[in-house]
Order: sequence, then C-alpha cells, then structure tokens
Amino acid sequence: MTTTETTPERSGAAAGSAPAARGASDRSRAEQKLGWYLAGPAFAVMLLVTAYPIAQAVYYSLFDYRLTDPENISFVGLQNYGVILTDSIWWTSFGVTVLITVVTVSIELVLGFLLALVMMNALKAIRPVLRAAILIPYAVITVVSAFSWQYAFSLDSGFVNSWFDWVPGVAADTDWFGSTGLSLFVICLAEIWKTTPFISLLLLAGLAQVPDVLQEAARVDGATWWQRMSRVTIPNMKAAIMVALLFRTLDAFRVFDSVFVMTAGANSTETVSFLAYRQTIARVEIGLGSAVSVLLFLSVVIICIGFIKGFKVDLSQARGEK
Repeated sequence: MTTTETTPERSGAAAGSAPAARGASDRSRAEQKLGWYLAGPAFAVMLLVTAYPIAQAVYYSLFDYRLTDPENISFVGLQNYGVILTDSIWWTSFGVTVLITVVTVSIELVLGFLLALVMMNALKAIRPVLRAAILIPYAVITVVSAFSWQYAFSLDSGFVNSWFDWVPGVAADTDWFGSTGLSLFVICLAEIWKTTPFISLLLLAGLAQVPDVLQEAARVDGATWWQRMSRVTIPNMKAAIMVALLFRTLDAFRVFDSVFVMTAGANSTETVSFLAYRQTIARVEIGLGSAVSVLLFLSVVIICIGFIKGFKVDLSQARGEK
C-alpha cells in the first residue's frame, strides 16, 4: 500500500518538474537566440574588419620584404620568427611590456575597487558629480594624457621637480626620462591615472549585481566588513573582476602611446607594440614587423585563454539577480 500511495506522488513530481525544466531550457535558448540577433551584426563586422589585417600580417611575416625594395621580396618561411625570438631586443621589449602590464594592472585593480566602493556608497545627491569627476581621466585622449605627463616631468617645462623637491630623491635637476627606472615609473604613473576609472566603472557594475539579501544575511549573522567583502561581495562579482582584468591587461600589454610620446623607446623602455612600429614604419621592414605583430597577437590570445581558464567563469551564466 505504501508503494501504491507514494508512486503517484513521485510520478506527479517528476511530471511537474519536466515542464519546468523544459520551460527553463526554452527560455535559455530564446535568450541565446536574442543575444545572437543583437550582437551578431557587430560580431560579423568586427570579424571582417580584423580578419583581413591579421591574415595579411601572417602572410607578410613569411617573406623577406622591405618596403623600399619591393622587387626583391622572397619567401623565407618562419625565418623572421627565428630572427626575432633569438634576438635580445625582442626579449627586452617583451620584459618591459610584461613589467608595465603587471605593475599598472595590479595597482589599478586595487585603486579601481576602492573608487567603485566610494561611488557605490556615496550619498545619492553627490553620486552623479562624483562619478563624473572620477571618470574624467578616462575621457582624455591617451596621446593628450601622455603629452601632459611628459610636460609635467620634463626638465625644461615641468613643475614636478619644483613642487616635490622636498621628497627624498627628487631635486631640481632630476631627469625623469634619463634612466630606465624613472622613465618606466612615469609611464606607469600616466597609465594608472588614465585607465583606473575604466576598471572602477566595470567593478562598479559588478558591485551593483551583488544581491542585497546576501549582504543583509551576512550582517544578521554578525559578519564583519572584511568577512562580508571576502566571502560575499568579491565571490559574487568574480565575473566583473575577470572582465575588468582581462580588458585592462590586453590594453596594457599593447601600450604604445605613452612610450612613443615620452621616451620614443629610449633607455630600454621599448615595448612590443613600439618594436612592431619601429620595424614596420621606421625601418620599413614589413616582413619582420609583421612577424612581431603576429607574435603580439598570439601573446594576446594566450592572455585571453589564461584568464578564461584561470577564473573559470561562464559569462553566459553570470547574471546578477537581485
């Protein structure tokens, strides 16, 4: 009798759960279809715009091709890659690029998160003004920002030495662009000032997606501010952190403007992007320059894969529901 009475209930539960699962699956498929309808045209245009230059760079990288002598172009296969990867200039540029990327992104993540907390918890009356003020540096064109920092730290036009001569190590004749360390310091400082608002904006969106009920439950349980931050806030904005770090890392790894304006690659401050520019534009070595560009592209792809695999975040499932 027990079996007879409970069997219909179980079958009823199973029958009830099947339509729910089917409904959720239909909704998910509908959302995916809508997503492709909305993003598909932009994705197709982006693919068309970027596919040809990448394919052309790969093609030219297989040739010994100098723009001033187009008649003597010859196929060399992977020889250009061998020349680059065995040259200390490439590894120096690669090391400088990694250093700038790690330093700037690390500092920007901390500062951006603090600014996001300030914007999130500020009084409603001052939030618009505060957010606009914080985002002003990001609205400045990168070249304009680089020139501004160069003028500020320059010996003949700068004011930094006279304003901060009380700081140990800073004097009236300090040449900020006369050594590798000081040059990289100014470049990193300019990058941090310029792009920290970008990370703070992405992290602010992540903070807004953290459910309030979880924060309230943690407060009721007596959790401290740090416990709520480390166990509730940060885990629930993992997707936003990954996106912010990924976008900013890719941008920092391709840094060019600040180096071009401030040092022009002098004092061992040349980055991979600047090396590609110097080979392709300055030396008109199209083959070698294209090979450097392809290696830069592969580095960016590896960074993307590393972030996606490391964070293990499925952005299609990361939905901030309140």
